[in-house]
Amino acid sequence: MLLRIGSRGSRLALTQAELAASRLRGPGVEIALVPITTAGDRDRSKPFGEIGSRGVFVKEIEEALLGGRIDVAVHSAKDMTSSDTEGLVVGAYLEREDPRDALCGAEELRPGMRVGTASVRRRAQLLALEPSLSIEPLRGNIDTRLRKRGERGLDAVVLAACGLDRLGLEGEIGRRFSPEEVLPEAGQGALALQVRAGEEELVATADHLETRRRVDAERAVVFAIGGGCLAPVAAHHDGETLTALVADEDGAWVERRRGTDLAALAAELAGLVEQK
Repeated sequence: MLLRIGSRGSRLALTQAELAASRLRGPGVEIALVPITTAGDRDRSKPFGEIGSRGVFVKEIEEALLGGRIDVAVHSAKDMTSSDTEGLVVGAYLEREDPRDALCGAEELRPGMRVGTASVRRRAQLLALEPSLSIEPLRGNIDTRLRKRGERGLDAVVLAACGLDRLGLEGEIGRRFSPEEVLPEAGQGALALQVRAGEEELVATADHLETRRRVDAERAVVFAIGGGCLAPVAAHHDGETLTALVADEDGAWVERRRGTDLAALAAELAGLVEQK
């Protein structure tokens, strides 16, 4: 049997696709990697809000899956929408790696630093930690953002630690923010293997149940709050409890809630957003 695995074509995406392939290879199973360009890859200059809603890195890959051009889609779980696309399901999550955000170029935040990130979630929380920061928009793959830090004279950039680890670039990390400092994106650190509904058996052996439990909870809370890539919303499950966050983009207003009653937690935060 030939399994066609679709992913974005960046170095990190193909590394992640190969991680998935290594879990799915077996007797009688051959793997073909199929790189796919997404809207987020084609336009690396505009803010995410000008390209589209949350999901700018997955839409074309999902279309290839629905169209039968690939059999499995590999996504960074944090890039997915908080609800499943009709006809598709996450058949497996690989075991989660480090979900934290990483500061590259410095070991700590200092007043007046110029920090690069395109994420409104990171922007809000960084400004809440140090309001005097100058947050500058910065897009591109990991290698590009690390290079642009030097070209533009930025003091630091903030990236997902797991991506740096997967590419062997952990030496670039000066500080890994604790979730108490910067709450991660829902699903950050996990890889999702998406298949057509009814074909879950294609990837079932790769599913890590504890990762599924936590990431499904994070995605459900973000969906219930009503947030996404365009709003500073975050959720992270540590295995015992889930912490969720809503904020405004300048970090002047940040609300965190922690608990085990996910519906109540999401409803409270959604109410705060409506009041705001």
